[in-house]
Amino acid sequence: MDIALKQQRLALAREVLHTEADAIIALSDRLGDDFLAAVELVLQCQGRVVVTGIGKSGHIGNKIAATLASTGTPSFFMHPAEAAHGDLGMITERDIMLALSNSGESAEVVALLPAVKRKGIPIISLTGRPQSTLARESTVHLDAAVEKEACTLGLAPTTSTTAALALGDALAVTLLDARNFKPEDFALSHPGGSLGRRLLVHISDLMHSGDALPRVASGTSLKDALLEMTRKGLGMTAVVDAAGSLLGIFTDGDLRRTLDRTLDLAGLAIDDVMTAKPRTIAANLLAVEAVKEMEQRKINGLLVVDQQGRLVGALNMHDLLKAGVV
Repeated sequence: MDIALKQQRLALAREVLHTEADAIIALSDRLGDDFLAAVELVLQCQGRVVVTGIGKSGHIGNKIAATLASTGTPSFFMHPAEAAHGDLGMITERDIMLALSNSGESAEVVALLPAVKRKGIPIISLTGRPQSTLARESTVHLDAAVEKEACTLGLAPTTSTTAALALGDALAVTLLDARNFKPEDFALSHPGGSLGRRLLVHISDLMHSGDALPRVASGTSLKDALLEMTRKGLGMTAVVDAAGSLLGIFTDGDLRRTLDRTLDLAGLAIDDVMTAKPRTIAANLLAVEAVKEMEQRKINGLLVVDQQGRLVGALNMHDLLKAGVV
């Protein structure tokens, strides 16, 4: 590809981005009472936001519905053609409709208006023509008009769909803030995502406990402690007293340091080589707190204790990696 053609294509791509960016800025400057009225309508809604639209507006509507649903506003997308053939029965009198159509005259969407109005359901429209049928028949109209499409033919929905999507995001985020929606709430809607794992998984969910917990009593020989470490496979063992209170920890790193000092391990007890008063963590904390502690202390494992200092569990970095918390 010659240099002139490369420059021409890059120039066109940049023009598209500038055109769409300018449209969003202009949209921002026009926000006013209608937008606030739409926010209040949704906040007062005791049901769900039913989003509808066809063609490219339908694709944008699908995304807006998904964003609303994941940020604290119950919502779903309804295809207007399917709605006209029975899916309207999914809408209740407690719901509200958000209808998208750049022209405001999409036949499939306009055809739904009489039935929706008979149910007494408020309608928020998002169009590029404030004088359109859909805009006039709506409870609240959101003006998403753009000066021009970014398409060089002026035909393909480009700037108009970007503007609609941005306005939908503005609505969703404003509602999120009004509802005091927190990261923990977001995680409940995303349990399979990385954020969900970080905010929903607790140390108690991952720690090794019971028979899987490596531990030896105070006074145990180093040899027997090493056998316990091998059996449990965590690269460490806890040292406890008769009441189960934690006294210390012995890790693979402690073993290497011991071997640097002496090769005669036969006469050593675990108390002679353990690290006393090790770092610990509580079982009810989020697993991400264990990640933070390990990274700050540059360690690969942690012991878990209760409020009385009794040993209840252990976990290492591998457990956190396996759970997807890291």
